[in-house]
Amino acid sequence: MNEIPSKRQILDWIAANPTQTAKRDIAKAFGIKGAARVDLKKLLRSLEAEGHLQKRKKTYRDPEKLPPVSVVQVLPATSTGDLFAKALEWQGDGMEPAILLVMKASDPALGAGDRILARLTEIEGEGYQYEGRLIRRIAANPSQILGVFRQAAEGGRIVPVERSGKEWQVGPNDAGGAKDGELVEAEQAGPKSRMGLPRARVMTRLGDPSAPKAVSLIAIHQHDIPDHFPEDVVHEAEAQRAAGVEGREDLRDMPLVTIDPADARDHDDACYAHEDDAADNPGGHIIWVAIADVAHYVRPNSNLDREARKRGNSTYFPDRVVPMLPDHLSGDLCSLHEDVPRACLAVRMQISAEGVKLGQSFHRGVMKSAASLTYEEVQSAYEGVSISKRAAPLLEPVIKPLYEAYAALVRAREIRQPLELDLPERKIILDEDGQVASVNFRDRLDAHRLIEEFMVLANVAAAEALQAKQVPLLFRVHEEPSPEKLDALRETAQAAGLNLAKGQVLQTRHLNALLTQAEGKDEAELINMSTLRSMTQAYYSPQNFGHFGLALRSYAHFTSPIRRYADLIVHRALIRAHGWGKDGLSAEEEALLDETAQKISDTERRSMVAERDTTDRYLAAYLNERKGSEFTARISGIAKFGVFARLDESGAEGLIPIRTLGREYFHYDKQTNSLLGSETGLLLSLGQVIEVRLSEVIAESGSVAFELLSVEGNALPKSGRKNARPVKRKLGKARKKSDKVKRSVKRKR
Repeated sequence: MNEIPSKRQILDWIAANPTQTAKRDIAKAFGIKGAARVDLKKLLRSLEAEGHLQKRKKTYRDPEKLPPVSVVQVLPATSTGDLFAKALEWQGDGMEPAILLVMKASDPALGAGDRILARLTEIEGEGYQYEGRLIRRIAANPSQILGVFRQAAEGGRIVPVERSGKEWQVGPNDAGGAKDGELVEAEQAGPKSRMGLPRARVMTRLGDPSAPKAVSLIAIHQHDIPDHFPEDVVHEAEAQRAAGVEGREDLRDMPLVTIDPADARDHDDACYAHEDDAADNPGGHIIWVAIADVAHYVRPNSNLDREARKRGNSTYFPDRVVPMLPDHLSGDLCSLHEDVPRACLAVRMQISAEGVKLGQSFHRGVMKSAASLTYEEVQSAYEGVSISKRAAPLLEPVIKPLYEAYAALVRAREIRQPLELDLPERKIILDEDGQVASVNFRDRLDAHRLIEEFMVLANVAAAEALQAKQVPLLFRVHEEPSPEKLDALRETAQAAGLNLAKGQVLQTRHLNALLTQAEGKDEAELINMSTLRSMTQAYYSPQNFGHFGLALRSYAHFTSPIRRYADLIVHRALIRAHGWGKDGLSAEEEALLDETAQKISDTERRSMVAERDTTDRYLAAYLNERKGSEFTARISGIAKFGVFARLDESGAEGLIPIRTLGREYFHYDKQTNSLLGSETGLLLSLGQVIEVRLSEVIAESGSVAFELLSVEGNALPKSGRKNARPVKRKLGKARKKSDKVKRSVKRKR
C-alpha cells in the first residue's frame, strides 16, 4: 500500500488534471489500493468540508475553478464584436470568471442569451480567465422562475412571486448561495417529472424581497423588461451632440412652455397659443405644439433604434423608470429644458371659435422653452390663487391665451362627445427609504385637461397630414366594444336601475348618457368601472380603424417619441412626407410596419401589466402592517370562488374567498353577476357597500384577502347548516327581481 498523499498533493493533482477528478482517478494516480481507499475517501471529504473541493456526482473539483466542459450563457456582444459568456456552474466565493468565446468559421452564429456546452481552457495574463470553444448549442430554453428561496435541510424550495405559481425544489448544489427569504431568479433544472415538485437551479440572487424599491425590481424581472442598455447603445447615445439651427426653422423666440407633473423625468412636449388675426376666423386661435425631435438622434437601423424598438416604450414605476432611450437622450438632448435650445418637430394648428380644427402645418425647427411649469403652478396662476416667480411674467402673454384656446376646444369636445369616464387615479407616495408613505388620488385640474386636449389635437393633425400625403404610418386604433361585452354592461346597468340604449349603432354619447345617469349615485363607480371593462384594448396598426373612445376617425401618436416607439415612427413619416432629410421613414421600415405594430402593442401591454402588478405589490406592502384592521369597501367583482372588494381608502383590491362566507352553499348566477346564499338568502352583487377585515397579505405577490363583516350596513346572517345546497325558491326570487328590473326598463323606453 502506497503512502496516502497530503492535501496539497491532491489539490495540485486536481489542478493539473481537471478531466481526471474521480476518486478512482486520484487513487490510480497515487497508487492507492485496497483498504487505503477508505483513508483517501476520508481525506477527500475533509477537503470538501474545508471548501477546497466540491463534489459533482462522483468527481471532485476546486470550487474556485470551472470544470473543463461546462454550460455557459452567451452575453451581448461588446462594441468591438467580442463574445463573452457567463458560467452557469460557478460555485466559487470570489469574482465570477470572464469567459471569452473563441469561434471557428464553421461555428453557427450565437446571440445573447444562447446557452451552449463549451470546452473551457484556463488563461493567464489576459483580461479574462477562460477561453471557451463551442461544443454544441443547447436548443431549448428552460423555464424561468422568479421567487423567494426557502432554505431546507437538503437544498430548499422556491415560492414563485406569481399568485398562481407552483413551488420548485432546489437541490443542495443548485442553491447558488441563496439565503432563506431571499428573492432569486432561477431556471428549470432537468426535465419535469410527473412525481414531486419540479427542480430548479438558482441563477441570480436579487436580495431581500421586502427591501425598499425591490417591488419594481420584481416586476422588471418577472415580465422580462430590459432594464440595462448594452454598451454599444450607451456609447452611441453619448456620442450624440445637440442639433444646431442650420437647415431648421428658428422658433427660439416663440414663448413655448412645457407643463408637466412636478416629478416629471423628462419634458417632450411644449405648447403656445394666441388669437388668430385672420379676418375669416373671428374669435379663432392658433395653437402651437412642439415635440422633441428624437428622430434626429435615433436613426433607422442604428443600435439606438434597434434597442428602442425592442423596448417599445418606457415603463414607469413609483420609484423608477425603465426608459426607452438612454438618459443622455431621454433626460438631456431630447428633453425640452427651460431656456435651452432643442431640436423639435412642431405643428401649427388653426381652430375656430368653436374649437374646430381648420388646418395645420408641420415644421422642423429649433425651440427654446420659456419655462418648465407644473400643472399646479399653471392652474394656481390662472385662478389667481398664487403666482410663482416663473409663472408671473407668463400669465398674460402665455397662460391665459392657453386657457382661452382650451375653452374653444372644450366646446368642440362637447359636440364630439368622447367617452367621459370618471375614474380616480391612484398615486403611491414613497418616503426617502422607498417605503410607501401614503396612497393618494391624483387631482384632475383644468391644466391637465388643457394639455390633454392640445396633445389629442396634435395627434389628429399628424394622422390627417400623413393621410393627405399618402405616407404610411402607425395609427392608434381603438375599436368599439363587442356585442357580448355590451350585453354584460347593459345587464349591470339594469341591475342598478339604469338604462343603456339598445337597438342602434353604439356611439360614445350613448355611454356618456349612462354615466350621467349614474353620476352622484352609489352605483357611479360601479358603472364607470363596468364601462371601462367593456372597452377593447387599444393597439397600433398601419391600417386605420378609427378611435372609438375619442370619437375620432383618424388618430396617431405623435407627442411622446422619448417614451413611445410609435411616435418615433410617426415623426419619421412626417420627415419623409416633407422631405426634411435622410432620417425619415425608410422602405425597410415601411415593409415591417405590421410587425412593428404588433411588437410595440405587445410591449405596451407588458408595461401596463408590470405597472399594475407593482401598484398591487406596493399597496399590499402598505397594508401589511394593518392586518386585522377594518375598512369600508365596495364589491368590484364576483366569481364562483369568491368576491373581489376594493377599499375606498386606498383603492387596494383583494379577495373574499367563498369558503369564508359561511357554511351554506353559495350559488353563482352569471346572468345577474351575483352570489346567493342557499340558506340565508344573502345576496352579493357588484357595487354593494361592505365592511371588511384585512385577514391576509402576501406582499411579494401583491395578494390581499379580506373577511366580510357586513353588507350595506347589515351584519351577515348566520347559517346553521353545513354544505347546504341551493334553494330553488330563493334563486327564483333573485331571478324574478332581475326580470322585474328588465321589464321596468322596457316600459320606460
